[in-house]
Amino acid sequence: MGADAIDGPVDFNRDIRPILSENCFYCHGQDANKRKADLRLDIREAAVDAEAFIPMDAANSALVRRINATDRKELMPPPGSNRHLTPEQKATLTRWIGEGATYAQHWAYVAPERPAPPVVKRSDWVRNPIDRFVLARLEAAGLSPSPEADRATLIKRLSIDLVGLPPTPEEVDAFVADTDPEAYEKLVDRLMGSAHYGERMTLSWLDAARYADSNGFQQDGDTWQWIWRDWVVRALNQDLPFDQFTTWQLAGDLLPNATNDQKIASGFNRNHLLNGEGGAIAEEQRFVNLFDRIDTTATTWLGLTMACAQCHDHKFDPITQRDYYSLLDAFNRVPENGVPQFFSSRIRVANPVLELPTEENKATIAEFEAIISIAEIEARTVTDAAFQGWYTGIQADGKPADGKGLPGPVAVILRKPENQRTDSEKQSLETGLRKHFDEKVRPGLAAKFPTLAKVDSLRKQLNDYRADQLPRVMVMSDAQPRETKILNRGAYLSPLEKVSFATPSFLPPSPKEAPPNRLGFAQWLFAPENPLTARVQVNRMWQHFFGAGIVKTAEDFGVQSEYPVHRALLDWLAVEFRARNWSMKSMHRLIVTSATYRQSSRVTPLLRSRDLENRLYARASRFRMPSMLLRDWALAASGLLDARVGGKPVYPYQPDAIWEALAITKERDFTYPASSGADLYRRSLYTFWRRTVGPANMFDASNRQACRVRLAVTSTPLHALTTLNDPTWVEAARTLAQNCMKATNDRDGQLTLALRRVLGRPAKEADVAALRRAYAKQWEIYRSDAESAKAFLNVGASRRDESLDSAEHAALSAVCLAILNLDEALTRE
Repeated sequence: MGADAIDGPVDFNRDIRPILSENCFYCHGQDANKRKADLRLDIREAAVDAEAFIPMDAANSALVRRINATDRKELMPPPGSNRHLTPEQKATLTRWIGEGATYAQHWAYVAPERPAPPVVKRSDWVRNPIDRFVLARLEAAGLSPSPEADRATLIKRLSIDLVGLPPTPEEVDAFVADTDPEAYEKLVDRLMGSAHYGERMTLSWLDAARYADSNGFQQDGDTWQWIWRDWVVRALNQDLPFDQFTTWQLAGDLLPNATNDQKIASGFNRNHLLNGEGGAIAEEQRFVNLFDRIDTTATTWLGLTMACAQCHDHKFDPITQRDYYSLLDAFNRVPENGVPQFFSSRIRVANPVLELPTEENKATIAEFEAIISIAEIEARTVTDAAFQGWYTGIQADGKPADGKGLPGPVAVILRKPENQRTDSEKQSLETGLRKHFDEKVRPGLAAKFPTLAKVDSLRKQLNDYRADQLPRVMVMSDAQPRETKILNRGAYLSPLEKVSFATPSFLPPSPKEAPPNRLGFAQWLFAPENPLTARVQVNRMWQHFFGAGIVKTAEDFGVQSEYPVHRALLDWLAVEFRARNWSMKSMHRLIVTSATYRQSSRVTPLLRSRDLENRLYARASRFRMPSMLLRDWALAASGLLDARVGGKPVYPYQPDAIWEALAITKERDFTYPASSGADLYRRSLYTFWRRTVGPANMFDASNRQACRVRLAVTSTPLHALTTLNDPTWVEAARTLAQNCMKATNDRDGQLTLALRRVLGRPAKEADVAALRRAYAKQWEIYRSDAESAKAFLNVGASRRDESLDSAEHAALSAVCLAILNLDEALTRE
């Protein structure tokens, strides 16, 4: 914003801090190691003392002179810094100094207070307080809100945002025809009451938690962390208050009499990568995991880039290395060594773990144990006879044996003459010899005695089953406290000063009654004085429903963050979140029932020129659905979707040999274990996520190797190639066509039904005409090429109804595939 465009006095946080942070703080900020000329511009007193500027006297201020210098040696920022001030920024700085060069604490570091909803002219448009804040800003800018979207658009929008699945034509018709004044609110409540609500809302949380089903790196062992994923879905469906949702994930294991669910929840901080490669140094990897926990926790709950303070004081925010390692102390108590443990060629997890056998596991283990018990009875005679023969052989010459190869205490007794042994020694000898025999001698006899070999084989099968099939979710524990020290440049072999747990010193202190551990940290997050937790979360909620947060930099609320245009709205939402007892469902309902949310997403020429990115919210946002939802949408529209909630990961269609590049050793088989039957059609949430090779059809998704709370949306031909050629979409199109052909014999009826199932709205005359032309063209192609029709219709594992005409079915399938690829089908409008 130029100085001339600023309405009223220059605001430090809005107008000045972004300029100084971007161009000056790197060399003149709080990091003493990088500070140039011993000049700090992040503290007013220091800047004034150093005569960087003279308040109220811009003309004689060094800062103004240096930023306008023509001598390259005098110019600031230096030409070689790749930083450059625009004329508008120079004018703003000059005006600021002339007005007194007032500083202010960074807005995000001050606890939010509830602002009064503004008075607006068009109060009839307002549905809840959100709208007053939005409308006041629009009126100030000379803009008006857009009309409300039509009902077919609204039900589709709500379905995408709240459950991620398309409404049926019948549901759309019922909502469009519903004359109840509360019809919209009832629709919202129905969708939020669906078990699929938790699945939809879980997706972004998995990105933040860097959740995956394997460890990463060369071995990329599989894990059981899907148990934690299922807990998240349940918690969101139950509307577990966000303070509890947080506390369980950060410190569920530390709660009194912690339940299994609370311990499972703590798996949030065990979702990180685990490096089990041969050259990995265990202690180094343990610190890598610790650093990851701090970065993930700080980003997720505080919106802070604390990772920058791992090696040095933060260059922009007031986060010191001491702050970083003092917080790290709370996470430095886990009984772990940094590398995963081998359980089977497939499973590699690291302690501490929580074993959670299923009923199937229990039944299988009980069956194994019963069979082994019978086999052991059959083998006991052979075992006892072998032991007696071995025992007799030890003293074959009637003299005390030398005990060579036996455990020390047993050997000592054995070397004594038999008549000098006490009764206790005789008992110990008998027990010790039998134990040694069973462990060291008996295994070598299995090759000679089939009955023993059978027992050994059964035991191995049971052990292998336990190792590979018994769920063990990785959780947190404070069972191994350690000294925590600041690390020189973040190097684990260069410890410096010892520190103890503390929250960042520039933020309000932890409550006095809070324990100095992860539980105390969680309590601090929800202290009324904490300025960040509520703001960060409501901003991400807004991002979910509008495509971008009120603060666009959702991962960074520090001094380099974007200054929010709607700061008052953000603060109101943050205070409201707390007032609603941290109910996430309540906040989601508040947002989607606002008039702001219900607007049309149509971009007028005026809005395109005045607010291209829709930061003022004069319309609803329009953006492409995430790829995971696009797949679910195609499956659901076609009728293929298996809507079961929860469960172990599945392996839907992927390119041939997608994991082959991992098979560089013979440690394990990396053949992709493709699912069959209903598992092929489960929601994308349940697709197995291998860190080294993520699902090929999930474009623009997080790689799940690091915390991500804001995803970049790209547009490349690869995306279209996926939705046109991936077996999921081709099979969905074929199944959708089949279902439409079975529903009606009328061609136009088939075409319009297909369009309705995908787009969620009735077909217009122009739509029907275009679909007819497309069908006719495809029918001509497949009528004259039966082999191509057959090949097209054979894509996918589901059975085709052979009674349908191949050419007609292939032609309609091609049209359905085109419908699935329409911009309107891929877009949340």
